[in-house]
Amino acid sequence: MSEETLKLALGYPYPLPARSYVVDGTRVTDMTADEAASLRRGRTPVLAVGSNQAPEQIIRKFGHLDTPPIPCERCTVHGFDSVYSAHVTGYGSIASCLHPSPGTEVTLFINWLHDDHMDRMHETELGNENYCYAALNGIRIDTELGLTIDNVYFYCSNAGAFVHEGAPVPLSEIPARNRQWPAFAQADIQAAVHGIADPDLNFDAFVLSSATDADARNRRKAMMRERAQPFAHPGLRVIRQ
Repeated sequence: MSEETLKLALGYPYPLPARSYVVDGTRVTDMTADEAASLRRGRTPVLAVGSNQAPEQIIRKFGHLDTPPIPCERCTVHGFDSVYSAHVTGYGSIASCLHPSPGTEVTLFINWLHDDHMDRMHETELGNENYCYAALNGIRIDTELGLTIDNVYFYCSNAGAFVHEGAPVPLSEIPARNRQWPAFAQADIQAAVHGIADPDLNFDAFVLSSATDADARNRRKAMMRERAQPFAHPGLRVIRQ
């Protein structure tokens, strides 16, 4: 059990495909240019910034439900990066959030969600008041399959970006061009927080306790929020807390 908990916590954001894909139940197939327009039709574009980019996370959330397939389109987001938020998940990972980063081009995914998906996605993202559901306008996103859009929906971190050694920290597992700050893997950011919050605790015990001990997790979240930078962009419009 401990080994599986560590694997889940330190595996974030989980393996990310090098191409657009579709999740249908537990089945994953490529999303092709020929079908892209029809797959997007009637859907809401929700930008995935962390683990919602990964097929295994989409399957964890939706694989047991009788809902339509979910197209996940790879894209380039201009002027932003995926950085660590001042938030520790219930399964022990330090989660990501979108953050302005002038000049950066980060590779993320758009989850094209049907109305039938929205309640479940909100349940997984909004339940603990760590995120709000928001629109982001006046931006530029180029998708892998030929679409350019200037607005998108996303889950905005209420905690903000965790600032370590004077700057936000991008996820090294997520590709980007012209990054403004050094990127860390999940194990690296855990080690940084470990060194600040509980340096006398064994590293594995530290990670495990974030997943199993709510009091310890909340203390670490509070410490991280004291070192956080809020999301600020003129195109942000909060829809649901």
